[in-house]
Amino acid sequence: MAASLSSFFTLHPLRIKLHRHCINHRLISSSSNSQQFFIISSRLPQKRHFKRPFSLKFSRNLSQCSGNPIFNDDRKNSTPSFQHFQAQAQAQAQATALTSSDDAVPSSEVLPRSRIYQETYGCQMNVNDMEIVLSVMKKAGYDEIVDEPESAEIIFINTCAIRDNAEQRVWQRLNYFWFLKRHWKSNVKTGRSQSLRPPKVVVLGCMAERLKDKILDADKMVDVVCGPDAYRDLPRLLEEVDNGQKGINTLLSLEETYADISPVRISKNSISAFVSVMRGCNNMCSFCIVPFTRGRERSRPVESIVKEVAELEKEGVKEVTLLGQNVNSYNDEHDEEVEAGGNWKLSDGFSSKCKVKSVGLRFADLLDRLSLEFPEMRFRYTSPHPKDFPDELLYIMRDRHNICKNIHLPAQSGNSNMLERMRRGYTREAYLELVHKIRNIIPDVGLTSDFICGFCDETEEEHKDTLSLVRAVGYDMAYMFAYSMREKTHAHRNYTDNVPEEVKQRRLTELIEAFRESTGQCFDSQIGSIQLVLVEGPNKRAPETELIGKSDRGHRVIFTTSPVPDWVDGDGDRNPKVGDYVEVRILKSSRASLFGAAVAITTMSSFYKVAHEEAVASANRS
Repeated sequence: MAASLSSFFTLHPLRIKLHRHCINHRLISSSSNSQQFFIISSRLPQKRHFKRPFSLKFSRNLSQCSGNPIFNDDRKNSTPSFQHFQAQAQAQAQATALTSSDDAVPSSEVLPRSRIYQETYGCQMNVNDMEIVLSVMKKAGYDEIVDEPESAEIIFINTCAIRDNAEQRVWQRLNYFWFLKRHWKSNVKTGRSQSLRPPKVVVLGCMAERLKDKILDADKMVDVVCGPDAYRDLPRLLEEVDNGQKGINTLLSLEETYADISPVRISKNSISAFVSVMRGCNNMCSFCIVPFTRGRERSRPVESIVKEVAELEKEGVKEVTLLGQNVNSYNDEHDEEVEAGGNWKLSDGFSSKCKVKSVGLRFADLLDRLSLEFPEMRFRYTSPHPKDFPDELLYIMRDRHNICKNIHLPAQSGNSNMLERMRRGYTREAYLELVHKIRNIIPDVGLTSDFICGFCDETEEEHKDTLSLVRAVGYDMAYMFAYSMREKTHAHRNYTDNVPEEVKQRRLTELIEAFRESTGQCFDSQIGSIQLVLVEGPNKRAPETELIGKSDRGHRVIFTTSPVPDWVDGDGDRNPKVGDYVEVRILKSSRASLFGAAVAITTMSSFYKVAHEEAVASANRS
């Protein structure tokens, strides 16, 4: 838990000349019920000569049309009809052709809509956000996407503010984009660029919200800053840039979910996709900036999610990952049977600092609906919080074959005192009890996690408790990081980042080693089993002879390409291809992958039906 734009009007032989006024640096703000934006302008002139706006001139000219011979008929007081406008346009076009043919603009000089380039940093939510941005821009007429920033007129960079390293990479890229802005003409001359104008640089996402003032002050480096809840406003902000100004809209929303927008998929012809089901986070963990960059939790209606997944199924998508900053706190309050919040169930032994006011359809209800309506599509989800695993969610995962048996269970620390300083809402003992319950209900579940090393005031004993938790649980995979302080967070306001950097890095190394000691057992336990693998593509290390995909548990599986029985169409043997479900017998493992041999091409329903029948027969024999 890894970008592209210019003007709105299609310019034909008509040219519009924009006069820019020099203005003093000042901040102009405007607000409405749903949006707030800021525009940085240049320098106020000593004397301003305002021209009548184009729309006003057009309106006034239209009102004077009755004096035109075209409109002089017996109905002088009537409103001009469409035929009148058509006749007038034809007459003007003929006159223009006769008098201005020598001055016509060559077709090669007609400016097309701007090319878009995008880069995305951070989590899957940022990837999905960029797909929403591309959809907004496509609707506004910007639909050409290029693969390199040198050939773009608009550069989107979607940012992450979770850790300092991600921000530093963004600043490095902004420096390069600033170079492209200054030297775009020389790039065109040397053939490195197809740009028709210097690029506009647009910073999106979490870093945009957190560092908006610093970004705009960075020596004309950035033209537009747009926060995660303001993507609908991008066409207007870019129009302000065309008028010689800068645009910013980072207002967080209590309602925006982009439920009505169909994302433009970045990965074409992919068999997997991300679907955002909720936005924001209410947890307010000490170390986390997300509530300040993404705002409060709000969930999409179930119906809008079902509609998007149905569209993905038509496009050939076989696996959907449901996204949310705290995805399993999903709460669709649009449902007619919304209840008071007293019945909101948490995991046993867990607490929450944010109380739910009303209860609608919860995450278990959403998974129930999706798994029944799309039986041949796999569903995963990220990123959940351990507090939101009521029993009904675990039983839904157990009973539905197309909900993957893989749970991300972020621990962050293995020490109860540290967890309290982090404001996580649970103890070490409650976390381990939840792990025990999950494995009792879903025996073959795969568990992954997040850990932070060197949080404020962390002692050696607290660090050792984290190492012991990793060994005790035995995770399939984990994200591990050295702590970096984020402004605005509870830790920034109340704690001191007092663990030396060299100590953080040493503890991180020890944590990684502890993880490697235990993760091998998770993979080794799969040897000899038959796994259902969704083929994602060729193995990059041996693209001609090997395929790669994921098992239900989320393990990467590599197997040799060879003809196997096709139990779907019954047409004999054939080589598996991308998007096939393949039964693979696991022969060996490493700490990160499984290796096996393909048995047959099948369907998800058939595979689990046979597995169920075999399990029942085995139980009867015993």
